[in-house]
Amino acid sequence: MIPQYLVDFDLSALPMVETDVLVIGSGIAGLFTAIKASEQRSVLMITKKSLLESNTRYAQGGIAAVIAEDDSPAYHLQDTLVAGAGLCRSEAVEALVNEGPDGVKELIRLGTLFDLENGELALTQEGAHSHRRILHANGDATGYEIVRALAVQANEHPGIKVWDEHFVIDLITEQGECVGALVQKADGSQVFVKAEATVLCSGGAGQLYRYTTNPEVATADGVAMAYRAGAVVRDMEFIQFHPTSLCYPGAPRFLVSEAVRGEGAYLRNVKGERFMERYHAQLELAPRDIVARAIVSEMESTNSTFVYLDITHEPAEMIKHRFPTIYETCMRYGLDMTTDWIPVAPAAHYMMGGVKTDLSGESSISRLFACGEVSSTGVHGANRLASNSLSEAIVFGRRIVDRIQSLPPLASIQTKVPTLTSIRRIIKEEQKPVSERRLRLQKMMVRQVGLRRNGANLQAAIEKLQHELQFFDQKFTHKEEMEYANLLTCAWLVTTGALHREESRGAHYREDFPQRDDAVWQKHSLQQREQAIVEELMS
Repeated sequence: MIPQYLVDFDLSALPMVETDVLVIGSGIAGLFTAIKASEQRSVLMITKKSLLESNTRYAQGGIAAVIAEDDSPAYHLQDTLVAGAGLCRSEAVEALVNEGPDGVKELIRLGTLFDLENGELALTQEGAHSHRRILHANGDATGYEIVRALAVQANEHPGIKVWDEHFVIDLITEQGECVGALVQKADGSQVFVKAEATVLCSGGAGQLYRYTTNPEVATADGVAMAYRAGAVVRDMEFIQFHPTSLCYPGAPRFLVSEAVRGEGAYLRNVKGERFMERYHAQLELAPRDIVARAIVSEMESTNSTFVYLDITHEPAEMIKHRFPTIYETCMRYGLDMTTDWIPVAPAAHYMMGGVKTDLSGESSISRLFACGEVSSTGVHGANRLASNSLSEAIVFGRRIVDRIQSLPPLASIQTKVPTLTSIRRIIKEEQKPVSERRLRLQKMMVRQVGLRRNGANLQAAIEKLQHELQFFDQKFTHKEEMEYANLLTCAWLVTTGALHREESRGAHYREDFPQRDDAVWQKHSLQQREQAIVEELMS
């Protein structure tokens, strides 16, 4: 039902550009990997918008790394494993907690200016962390500061070529190896980029849902193109919903960082009551999935569309200094964090599943790597621990580059990829506009494949998706059509994975199977094109 390629093409008829390393995406994963790879290889970096437009840019909370003397990698390991609800790969988490501090030092060397306190790196604490180990920048603009610093390095490096406003359509494989990608330029023309190694750093899939903290570019492109190419994807049912996004008329679903709760904010329902004591011993610092579901329960019991985040009891100057971006954004809509309770509600935030990789970041397809949110390294398990994602990107970005250095030269490409017109049915009748299809898909995912799920809703969603998969029968020309095809692919993977997992674990909650079932379900779900879901036991 989902084809290997989105468009017809013949490699021999296309212009070809060669590079050692092709990096697809421009968040922290893409920028850091490109910079490290450029030390010994030529790099082409492709982004469909600009270097500064990515999920990383909007990361407020910070980056988790063991810096404090009273902290240790063992504590960070334990916190991550607990949050991951039994599905983390311990070797991957060990790599994260032990190599993360050196990665932070590398970011500083590359120009990132983290906040200081009395001359030392300032640290804060977030939900489910046992110690203060979150570094931040400009209060609550950590992601922006990191991509700013790395973008300067990438732009100035002679070994890195950047193509912005380009769209990667598909990965090209030959005899089980990835040999590059088919790319559409801003003018609509196409080019084949041949690469010794291809690294997916394309981010997540927040645009699957109507309410998300992710930017418009988060349309599941990397997962979808890897799946079409035959790569194994893992644990796609685990979508993290951030508990606290701004929920106010006329305002976007702006992320209100978990660090606000880390600095002492309370959650209150519309009656003004603190409620987290009814749901978890860690109160507002409970794991994200628990907090998000608690908020939804309170919204339902009080017949409201939001709850309040209250930090008014903390000093006003501290709030303004620590959270300048959140403060200024709220003020833009007439909300003063220092005196007002902020209305918030959950929104789609992070994809824990993704392209399955080994500890070197390599996928099941040789020479195809994945880094950052698009990947499934085993670090996050069923529920990502706050601020681990930026650390994961730098740790595995470095590991990917180490692996690339050991790759033998790519053999000459022999395969002529046939055009697909003969096997693809071109739909003649008038189609619904892509914008209408996309909104309808997003609404369905919120209602039937959202924070709380059940078999009946998931089955109904699958039936709708099966009908919608006819969309692949038409000819694609515009980027918006291909983005929707990627979202549709990812929706299928998330929904079928969610129906398959008959338990509740981490970010995946089934009302008809409310208990975690380690005896049966402490294992991964693997999906591959044209194959049934396969279960993988924990290593």
